[in-house]
Amino acid sequence: MAHVCTPVAVVTAMSNGLPHGTTVSAFASLSMDPPMILVSLSRSSDLLAVVRATRCFGVNMLASEQSALAVGFARKGGTDKFNGVPWQPEGDVPRIPDAAGFLVCRVSRLVEGGDHIILLGEVVSAHPERARPLTYHRRAFGTHLPHHAHAV
Repeated sequence: MAHVCTPVAVVTAMSNGLPHGTTVSAFASLSMDPPMILVSLSRSSDLLAVVRATRCFGVNMLASEQSALAVGFARKGGTDKFNGVPWQPEGDVPRIPDAAGFLVCRVSRLVEGGDHIILLGEVVSAHPERARPLTYHRRAFGTHLPHHAHAV
């Protein structure tokens, strides 16, 4: 699966006024009507327990220069992932500034998927930005560059 290019996002949620988050690369658009996405979280993810309880989550689609955030939020366990990371509440979930995009989602359904749980989220609000997205391919971070067709 390392050969599949994926977007990198930090999925966030709030519990008792504290922000929680984890890095994901299994994130995709699911439906336009209603607008829905899917996100895959490990069954052992601390964030999954928070999302199960609150039934809402945020998706911070990281910008190409935010790879350090991706690494920081990928750490297992701990409630200190937000130490030194600016954020603001939006739609009851933490939003990280300067991301390439941000979604506020309500859990529509949880689906079993091996050692992961797939969150089917209905998009409550979407905030696209102009930043280039952070991608992950062959165990390295990168970004998308448009391919311009040349006239023949």
